[in-house]
Amino acid sequence: MREQPAAAWDHPVSGPELVEIFEGLLPEGQKLTDTDARGTESPSVSGVIDDGGGGAAISLALSRVHPAQESSRQQIECPDKSLVPHHACTTDELPDGSVLMTFQGYEYPDRRVDTKSWRAVLLSREGFQVDVSEWNAPAQKSAGITRPNPPLSADQLKTLVTSEKWDRVLKELPAPDEPGLPGGPQDEVDEATIRTTLTGLLPKGLKVRPGQGQSGYSSVTVDDGRGRSQVEINVQPNMADAVGDLTSGGGDVSTLPDGTTVILSESDGDKGVGGAVVWTADTIRKGGLRVVVSALNAPGPHSAPSRVEPALTMKRLKAIATNAQWATLK
Repeated sequence: MREQPAAAWDHPVSGPELVEIFEGLLPEGQKLTDTDARGTESPSVSGVIDDGGGGAAISLALSRVHPAQESSRQQIECPDKSLVPHHACTTDELPDGSVLMTFQGYEYPDRRVDTKSWRAVLLSREGFQVDVSEWNAPAQKSAGITRPNPPLSADQLKTLVTSEKWDRVLKELPAPDEPGLPGGPQDEVDEATIRTTLTGLLPKGLKVRPGQGQSGYSSVTVDDGRGRSQVEINVQPNMADAVGDLTSGGGDVSTLPDGTTVILSESDGDKGVGGAVVWTADTIRKGGLRVVVSALNAPGPHSAPSRVEPALTMKRLKAIATNAQWATLK
């Protein structure tokens, strides 16, 4: 992708024109059928690739984002294998400063169906994003597998998303709003700040591995030598109105001297994972700041339990969630 897109067309880009560009970039012998496409306002194409080897769904989305936002960076970061099992994932910076992520994994992290999902995402320094996903079935979900792998290799996906032919379409997209300052009255805290703070509040001696995250949320996997345990945290401002609903949902409810509401609860993990146990400390301060900390007795929500109970006690989860540092993050 060039650093500056070419001049815009003299008319809004239509869905059929996007399909034409898309088909022109596919390898020889591959045709796109059952297409659905939208033009400039929200440019995207979906369809089924027919190369004689079995129908395979594919989708393309073009967007313009703020490259500094946490949610944008997460699109080009490889996921934690304990949370999102996959065969391969790479992130590379290209000569023009764009970042390319290629991923080869599964549609369902728990592998209840072995539909493969392969993806490539390109994010330029200016925030132009090209995102392509493909499957080894004629639909993303609820369709039988038709071939061993999706039709396009990682190199072919790279060729597709890095094509300069998308530049004219991207030029039509409006510039994104500037991101707000994290910790502001209407803004969530960025993931890196949450993870750093959480890690500093964990008990000494634990092995800590970073996991998935986004603005307002982070996760880590901890190991005390008796099995790995996932710890998740949400930090959300302006949640004072949610107190009533949360306290009526069950659990051990209490109010601290400073007015913070605390709800401690135990629950099962994801459906289909036998023996999973989740302990949660959910807190809302008087000013509306909500901090929720959960611990699982497994390294991820779709993983088999690695221990009987989570690595952090309910008392420790409460101490982390009510720590004064969360109210001072900026």
